[in-house]
Amino acid sequence: MCVTLSAFAIKVTEPAAASHGYPGLCDINGKKLADGEFRQWVETNRLHIVITYKFSAGEVYEEHSQFRQEPELIQEKWSWKESKHGRSQREFAVDFLTGIASAHIRQDNKDVSKKINIEPGRTFAGFGFSLAVSNLRKRLLSGEQVQLKAVGFSPFPTLGPQVVTVTISHGGVQRMRMGGRSPKGDQFIIHPEIPFIAKFFVDVPDTRIWLTNPAPAGFLRWEGPIVLPTDPMIRVDLISGEKSGPAEAAGS
Repeated sequence: MCVTLSAFAIKVTEPAAASHGYPGLCDINGKKLADGEFRQWVETNRLHIVITYKFSAGEVYEEHSQFRQEPELIQEKWSWKESKHGRSQREFAVDFLTGIASAHIRQDNKDVSKKINIEPGRTFAGFGFSLAVSNLRKRLLSGEQVQLKAVGFSPFPTLGPQVVTVTISHGGVQRMRMGGRSPKGDQFIIHPEIPFIAKFFVDVPDTRIWLTNPAPAGFLRWEGPIVLPTDPMIRVDLISGEKSGPAEAAGS
């Protein structure tokens, strides 16, 4: 059964509070690329999240997000910055309050800013989907497929930032090797509903998120392209280690 959340937003069933962790960023085959730091806190009734990844070659990725959790989950800000030796390489940002999304890519000398159609409480970016899925978990486990909106960035500068519909579904219970352990998690698939004509220009891969099983559900793993659909696929594990393994059916 497919449910489109058009008349109501996401009720917060698992409010997020202060948290601090050290995830690992890997390539899609599990080779560790960067050490991460995850910081989450509540300030002035807003949930703030900052995730930083540091590479040995001097590159740094940093993601910032801000959310309102009452009376429902609403993302207000998101940004992603890549720098090398302190010099910005790529920057992407979304102000969900004004509806302005922007991108800067130094290598190609590209700067794009565009007004997009934000539906508060239904439109998310980056780590916002992990929070959305955790609060939709019970419905998804019951077999529902839920449609939300995602802010994405096109590799074609003339198109600029885009808002696309995504369908979220439960992909089963799996185990995965990370940091010398094999935790169990629920896989959730975020599938972009790309118009047929657009598929001739770019292939937008699915994003996958794993939350801990059993409840309470917490972040366990994320897999998807870095930012642009043409970027390399990466993996982020809750438990950092030199090598991480693929997700496999948990069995009975």
